[in-house]
Amino acid sequence: MSFLVETPGDEERRRGLRRMRVVATSFLVLAAVIWIATLRLDQGGVWGYVNFAAKAAMVGGLADWFAVAALFKHPLGLPIPHTALVKKRKGELGRSLEEFVTQNFMTEEIARDRLLAADVPKRLGTWLTTPANRTRAMTEVVRVGKVALARIKDEDVAALLDDFLLPRLAREPISPIAGTLLEGIVEDGVHTGLVDLTLEHLQVWLQDNPDSFATVMGERAPWWSPPWLDGRVIGWTYKQVVEWLEDIRTNTHHPARVAFDDLLRKLSRDLQEDPIVMERAEALKARLLENPQTSISLVSLWGSFKDTLLTAMDDEQSYFHVRGNELLERLADRLIHDDEVRTRIDGHLGDLVGFFVNTYGGELAQVISYTVDSWDAEVASKRIELFVGRDLQFIRINGTIIGALAGIIIHGISQVIGH
Repeated sequence: MSFLVETPGDEERRRGLRRMRVVATSFLVLAAVIWIATLRLDQGGVWGYVNFAAKAAMVGGLADWFAVAALFKHPLGLPIPHTALVKKRKGELGRSLEEFVTQNFMTEEIARDRLLAADVPKRLGTWLTTPANRTRAMTEVVRVGKVALARIKDEDVAALLDDFLLPRLAREPISPIAGTLLEGIVEDGVHTGLVDLTLEHLQVWLQDNPDSFATVMGERAPWWSPPWLDGRVIGWTYKQVVEWLEDIRTNTHHPARVAFDDLLRKLSRDLQEDPIVMERAEALKARLLENPQTSISLVSLWGSFKDTLLTAMDDEQSYFHVRGNELLERLADRLIHDDEVRTRIDGHLGDLVGFFVNTYGGELAQVISYTVDSWDAEVASKRIELFVGRDLQFIRINGTIIGALAGIIIHGISQVIGH
C-alpha cells in the first residue's frame, strides 16, 4: 500500500504535471488561434497551407488529448465506452504486469545472465580492498553475531543436544566418521596450529614454573638418592625438556612431529578399518553419551565459548577482529585475482538464484497482482497519472506537431491533384 501514500516528492511531480499540461494545451490553443486567424485569408497560397496545418494540428492534439485523458478518467465527464481504463481495468493491469515480470524477469536463464553480468565476486573483492570497508564488514558481522548469540539460550542448546544430537550420535557409528575426519585433518595440516599452540603454552608454563617442575620430579626421585644429585638431575632434565620443546616448536620436520603425525594417520586408519579399535571407539562413545554429565558439560562449554566470543567481539584489538580483517583481506585478493574462485562462486550464486526463481518466482510475481487488486481504483488512477502523466503530455505535443505536418502534406497533395 506504500505506492498510494503521499511522499515528499509528490508535490514536485504535481508541479511538473501541471507545467506539461499547460505546454501541451498551449500547442493546441496556438493551433486554434492560427486556424481562426487564417480562416478568411487566401487559401490558394501559403496561408492555405498554414490554415490546413493548424486545422490538422487541432485534430491531432484533440485526438491525443482524448487518448491520454481516457486512460485515467472520462473526458469532459462523459461516460464514453473504453475510457477511464486504469480504474476499470485495474485488475487486468495487475495481471498483465505479473505476466510481464514472470516472463521477462522471473526466469532462471535471465537471472543467471544478469548475475554474471553483475560480476558480484570481483566487485565484492574490490570493495573489500579498502580498509574502511573491511572494518564496516566486520562491524556488521559483529552486530549480526551478537544478535544471533543472544537469541540462542542455554536451555535451547540443552534441548537440541538431548532431543536430537546426542540420540542421533548414539545411533550413528562414530568411528568411520571420526577416522575420515582425522585423516582429512592430518592430510591438510589443520592440526598444526593446535600443536604449535599447545607446545607454546607448555613451554611458557615450564619457563614460568621451574619450581613446580622440580617439585613434581622430586616426588618421583628414588628415596635413596642424595638431594644434591636429585637437584642436578632435575635441573639438567628441566633444561633438556625446555630446549626439546623449543626445538619441536620451531622445526616443522622434527622427528617428534613426524612421529605424532604418523600416530594420527595410523589411528585414522584403525578407526575406519580395525574392528577392535572401532568397537572400542563405539564403546567409548556409548559411555560418554549415556553419562548425564555429558549434556551438562557441553552446555557449559557452549556458554564459555559464547562468553569468550562476545568478549572478543567487543574488543577491536582482539584476535577475532585482527584475524577477521586478515581473512577478509585475503578473500578480497582471491576474489580479484583468482578466476577459478570467481567462477566457482558465480556458479554457486547462479544455482541459488535459479532455485529461488524456479521455486518462488511465480509466487513473487503474484505479489504484483495481489497488490494492484488491493488498491482503491480512484486513488490508484490518480497516483499512476501523477507518476507517468507528465511524460504522457508529450504524446499530446507530438500529436499536435505531427498533425500539422500531416496537414501540410495533405493540403499539398490536394493542391497538386486539384490542378
